Amino acid sequence: MERMEQLLYEASLEGNVTNLLNLIQEDPLILERQITLNINGDMPLHIASMLGHTDFVTEILTRNPNLSSECDSQKHLPLHIASAKGHLEIVKALVSANVETCSARDRDGRNPLHIAAIRGRCEVVKQLLRAQPHAARALVQQETVLHLCVKYNQLEVLKLLIESMGDHEFVNSKDAYGNTILHLAVADKQIQTINFLLLDTPIEVNATNTKGETARDILSQVSRDLTYHQIMQSLERAGATESKPHGSFGHNSRKKLHFNRLDYQQNQPTSSHAQKFDDWLDKKRSSLMVVASLIATMAFQAGTNPPSGVWQDNSPDATDELHKAGYAIMVSNQPTLYPIFLICNTVGFISSLSIIVLLISGLPFSKNRFFMWILMVIMWIATSSISLTYMVSIWVLTPASVSESIFYITRAILVVWIVLMTLVLVGHTINLILISLRGLRRLLFPKKRQVFVPIVMNHAEM
Repeated sequence: MERMEQLLYEASLEGNVTNLLNLIQEDPLILERQITLNINGDMPLHIASMLGHTDFVTEILTRNPNLSSECDSQKHLPLHIASAKGHLEIVKALVSANVETCSARDRDGRNPLHIAAIRGRCEVVKQLLRAQPHAARALVQQETVLHLCVKYNQLEVLKLLIESMGDHEFVNSKDAYGNTILHLAVADKQIQTINFLLLDTPIEVNATNTKGETARDILSQVSRDLTYHQIMQSLERAGATESKPHGSFGHNSRKKLHFNRLDYQQNQPTSSHAQKFDDWLDKKRSSLMVVASLIATMAFQAGTNPPSGVWQDNSPDATDELHKAGYAIMVSNQPTLYPIFLICNTVGFISSLSIIVLLISGLPFSKNRFFMWILMVIMWIATSSISLTYMVSIWVLTPASVSESIFYITRAILVVWIVLMTLVLVGHTINLILISLRGLRRLLFPKKRQVFVPIVMNHAEM
């Protein structure tokens, strides 16, 4: 018998259907004996499901469909294993053999859909949802499959489940500690997940956990960096509020995200560090102010003292209206380039002054994407204009013997730079349009609130 078990084990590893058929012909009851082939209690169907041997699995299920319900030492069915590995065709075959295996729990209380979600197997999740939708509502230690998606950072599966379920109550389900999936996403600083939840789901932004903490309270407990400020802006736009005083949390608090709970170590705040990070937006605004002031100064200096300077005396020829003390020499020497120089310099000067006025006006530029886009466009105009002014100045100041080659090289560099900056501007513009369209879609087609009907499931111990 040991020889037969060894041959069956080798056939399972190789997915060799021919050897399997030969073994069945030699011993017709070999699959009926529930032979375990290793110390983990794996049977031929488990091994083949793990390794993706579709034909081998199909042959076994054709001869004995009941083997799909046999578990190993970890209470894993073949469907658990195939779901974890993402073998879609094997999952389909196992589900067809026994659809009830979609709800079977392993030793940790997880069904195949939970495991597929944890591993990010989107296609498998779709198949399991079609086969048995209520398996997605099964809890694992009072956590939903959505909580598992966030904990294991599986955004695509999370989107799939929320779109498929379409359930307001399900999206806002809480774990044993009262944490919604937004709490978990904020604690782990998953910016993409947070934006998806706030923009495309009916998540309750100000839901509280058992400690009375909202998502914004949770954010106050994590380390502050650029991601922190991005999340803060997203939460503020969504109307998130704090339920506890902001000063009760320290900026050096560290979050510990475990399988079954959120545990936070709260320290007293240090005012110097907190102020440092709280002034981040003010520093960004100050940087813009400095750059705009510098451009304005450069444009003013170039306008009052153009390339080649100004005439120091009047022309002996009384009919020469262009040669008078204080007039720009460039008007006489470069009558074609001077208007270009003057226009570009003036545009740069006015644009930089506009940025300064807007920044000191008190408008909420740091909290509104449209206003920030306006600032960016004006800054692009200012920098591009100053670049063109510089190009014209270099052409005027360079001797004629080398001016053509120098001018073309300089122009090529500036054109490349302006094109790159234009691409950045276009990218931000497209992003703003997409965000506006999503907001318009949510306004015109609000998601309907659905009533959650809990399904009680009984699972026998295996």
